[in-house]
Amino acid sequence: MERVEQRACFGGSQEVWKHTSDVLGCEMNVGVYLPPDADRGPLPVLYWLSGLTCTEQNFITKAGAQRYAAEHNLILVAPDTSPRGEDVADDEAYDLGKGAGFYVNATEDPWAPHFQMYSYITDELQKLVTDEFQIDADRQGITGHSMGGHGALTLAMRNPELYKSVSAFAPIANPTASDWGRKQLSAYLGDDEEKWVEHDATLLLQTQGWQRDILVDQGASDQFLDLLKPEALSGAMAETRTAGTFRMQAGYDHSYFFVASFMRDHIAWHADRL
Repeated sequence: MERVEQRACFGGSQEVWKHTSDVLGCEMNVGVYLPPDADRGPLPVLYWLSGLTCTEQNFITKAGAQRYAAEHNLILVAPDTSPRGEDVADDEAYDLGKGAGFYVNATEDPWAPHFQMYSYITDELQKLVTDEFQIDADRQGITGHSMGGHGALTLAMRNPELYKSVSAFAPIANPTASDWGRKQLSAYLGDDEEKWVEHDATLLLQTQGWQRDILVDQGASDQFLDLLKPEALSGAMAETRTAGTFRMQAGYDHSYFFVASFMRDHIAWHADRL
């Protein structure tokens, strides 16, 4: 990994690192926040997964997470949302292709050669940052927004030995029943809907459960509620008696103003568990 940007931030360091991904077959940027005591590690780490159209920069510049990570002595890692580069397949639509990796391993052409975001996040990136920084591999959490909230929930549920805490902001909660999901899952994974189940947080709760607690915040005035389907996830949490908190926040939409408003709660929540 090569550091390409470094800025002082709340007594620590906000950095952008670049590396060549063997899994994705392209160069990738990763945002890393190191708190003031990062050199006295190993420290817990919280991964952030961003939403449609985003890069690592959206979280770095808009979420306001660094001040709270500094307070709780957490390392933050924010990867890009998809493979990038001239050789990487893309689509004219904003919700498929570059910026819309959906945190799955694609099996269909033209996506399969590069769109392996599930393996990238849970394996390659995890090993890279653990080797590069003073991270406690037994204290890793994951969170995210929208498509990234979907990714955080599904990756955690499928890898409970890796992620010890999970939360989400306005996640795509039931993608197999939404146009934010069916389109992408069919493109990346094919038309066999049985293969989609492991990428749907609502269905994963119902079929395999989650043995820890979950924190979910959702804006009640979110313009994408019909696509996100928060009622499916909250219903599954109740049905399976999964411990956790699902909060509908009055007046908030889908923007990073919403994310920034509740970031302090999420950082503190993960810190308590890590």
